[in-house]
Amino acid sequence: MFGPVANALWGHYRRHPFQILLVWLGLTLGIALLVGVLSINQHAQKSYREGAKLFSNPYPFSIHHTQRTQRVPQAFYIDLRRAGFTQCVPIERLQVVTPSLDDLNLMGVDTIAMLPMLSEGDGGEGISPVDAMSPPYPVYVGEAMASHKGWQSGQMIPLLDYPAIGPLRIVDNDALSMGTYLVADMALLRALSPHAGISEVLCGALSQAEREQIRQLLPPALTLAKTQTTQLGPLTNAFHLNLLAMGLLAFVVGLFIFYQAISLSMTQRQPLVGGLRQLGVDGRQLSLVMAIELVGWVILGVISGNVLGLLLAKQLLPAVATTLSDLYGAEVDLIMHWQWQWGLYSVLLALLGAAMASAWPLIRLIKTPSGRLSQRMTLLRGTRREFSVQAVLALLLAVAAWGVSYWPSSQWQGFTLIALTMLSAALVLPYLCGGLFHLLAQWHQGARWRWFFTDAAASLSYRGVAAMAFMLAVSAHIGMETMVGSFRASTETWLQQRLAADIYVRPSNELLPRMESWLVKQDNVSQFWTTYRRELDAPQGRLEVLSVGNRPLEKQALAIKNAQPDYWSQLHQQRAVLLSESLAAKFGVEAGEMVNLPAPMGERWQVAGVYYDYGNPYGQLVVSARGDVGGWLTAGRPSMAVVLDQGVESDLFIAQIRRTFSLSNGQVQNQADIMQYAMRIFDRTFTVTESLCVLMLIVAISGLFFSTLATELSRQRQYSLLRCLGLSGRELIALGGGQLVILGVASAVIAIPLGLLLAGMLIHVVLKASFGWTMTMSFFPLTYATTIGLSMLALMVAGAWPVYRMMKRTAAVSLRDAQ
Repeated sequence: MFGPVANALWGHYRRHPFQILLVWLGLTLGIALLVGVLSINQHAQKSYREGAKLFSNPYPFSIHHTQRTQRVPQAFYIDLRRAGFTQCVPIERLQVVTPSLDDLNLMGVDTIAMLPMLSEGDGGEGISPVDAMSPPYPVYVGEAMASHKGWQSGQMIPLLDYPAIGPLRIVDNDALSMGTYLVADMALLRALSPHAGISEVLCGALSQAEREQIRQLLPPALTLAKTQTTQLGPLTNAFHLNLLAMGLLAFVVGLFIFYQAISLSMTQRQPLVGGLRQLGVDGRQLSLVMAIELVGWVILGVISGNVLGLLLAKQLLPAVATTLSDLYGAEVDLIMHWQWQWGLYSVLLALLGAAMASAWPLIRLIKTPSGRLSQRMTLLRGTRREFSVQAVLALLLAVAAWGVSYWPSSQWQGFTLIALTMLSAALVLPYLCGGLFHLLAQWHQGARWRWFFTDAAASLSYRGVAAMAFMLAVSAHIGMETMVGSFRASTETWLQQRLAADIYVRPSNELLPRMESWLVKQDNVSQFWTTYRRELDAPQGRLEVLSVGNRPLEKQALAIKNAQPDYWSQLHQQRAVLLSESLAAKFGVEAGEMVNLPAPMGERWQVAGVYYDYGNPYGQLVVSARGDVGGWLTAGRPSMAVVLDQGVESDLFIAQIRRTFSLSNGQVQNQADIMQYAMRIFDRTFTVTESLCVLMLIVAISGLFFSTLATELSRQRQYSLLRCLGLSGRELIALGGGQLVILGVASAVIAIPLGLLLAGMLIHVVLKASFGWTMTMSFFPLTYATTIGLSMLALMVAGAWPVYRMMKRTAAVSLRDAQ
């Protein structure tokens, strides 16, 4: 009996082939987006654990200058090798920019010192030590990085401000995990940017005794520490959590489309199921056949979703790796292989999602009396009651969200609040749209418009869930546009305030007095000031102490959030301090209150004000250089800010000060260059998030399109009768597209405030919990209008296309086929 029942039920897809695409689309794309994000997150975190920085990071220790722009003396490295530390190798680093404004990280290595690591790879060209040390000094790049950039072996790479480098040699990534770095012999980097000393010394495994021996050899300005990859977890957690949230949201959107397709499939099979039950087929047999069908969909969705997810991850990984490198110094290997954990997660989520999506449609189909199933519109009428139930559930979720808002502030509290709010809005959408369409139908007296709105309300039975997915995707897109746009505007304003000077110089402590005397004599210098930085440890984490003088531009260089009326005079005249926003949140204090700071600063400091500081991963506080800790601070790392007279060319002044004091490129920076570089890094940071938002929107629009296309045959009779009553083909096409547009407009009316609410929760809850700071929320009406307008255009095409297909046949033929 199983065979005939299965053949009858599964034969439905032969008559409705587009439903195969619709069911596959929802589950597969939802899994693909989730697997893509999971794989990126897991791969990056695996890179942190294994320290995949360079050559699989066999160098867990680093010797570098306490002031990162300063260099390690060559003589110290020679003494280190003579002392028997052959596991230590020198490293040069140089960041360059291509004419297309792509940032490249060059790493120069001592080929002789690293000779044991430079073995030939199984694939690619491998590294030849003789070739590496011979002019024109080839540049080695991993296969994945070369593929991402579209580079070919042997080509030259043009650069801004430097000669072209190359020829390129593409290296097997399994033999040499290089991440986003390009590796060459140190001689090439010395030729590009000549300077004394080396950037860093990396050391292999060191015992405790060897570490103590090296510390005894270290000059005062150098330090031995573990490489940064061992500390990346806490810094990158928020980034990965945000990606995971986007992946889960994409999975939910796909699940809505899957639910829509399954519900539509079962609705259209209700007369067939009614006939089978009248012939003696019981509910268990029907349930078995439908369960096997669902398992088949899950297997197909998991396989295709994992394949597409891995392809998506490989496309997005270079952008993620570059972002993590720029923001946190994290190097992520660009070679990614499928992991069984991703498949397991996708199977569990697909089974759970399929069970949730299919349970009610299946129960409704099996439990409905067979006599009622034979009536064509039985289950369609029932959807109005379901929408009412959904509205009640939405109200309960809204109440739950209100309760969650009183939980202690945390990332998970923010994401839970977002999930409950968005699900509540999605569930109430069909009920509100149905009520609106029925109200408009009663308001219009013309038969054509009454049919238009009544039919639009009836179409919610097969478009309602897809409309929910569309609304979620649009609100997520608007929310991310608002958050990213607000973040960009706040960051740009903050940088303009923080970078108040024209030139920034980082001299050594020994060089500082001579440089200050030289600057006083320069006619083209309007003013300058010196700032000192020192770090101290506190229970709240690492703190950075910054000193200020008493010049007007120093005050402008701090973007104050809130402060005492006379905060600047307080800072210089009494025991007062300015706190960065994140540090104020950690200490739990506001302007005007007292704060206890660790030694040597001591207790009872008055908080004169709180300022924005988006650029520091650690808490920062500002004190006067003339205050109680002035002597302790002046032993810290100095930096100078120089304001030039109006009309003075900053590039000429930079060349002059470099030549006078033999400064490296990293020690002198132009304000305009810093600003341009910072904003370029910012724009790249959100590339992945924006890509996921666009993909979600495409998936949601596709769901509405295919749900409409899949019901073409069931609506063929209606359109045929309308044609016989005198409606032209153009009018029917306009009506078909107009229904989706009005549904999209109704969804957008909810999606816009929901998206703004989402952005508000991201800014004031999630960001604050993740980083300890907030920002001003900005609005971008033109961007919203563009997103909504393009979506409406896509929906109009999606609604008109199925009607246009039917218009190719005559009304009589269509009416006959619909019988």
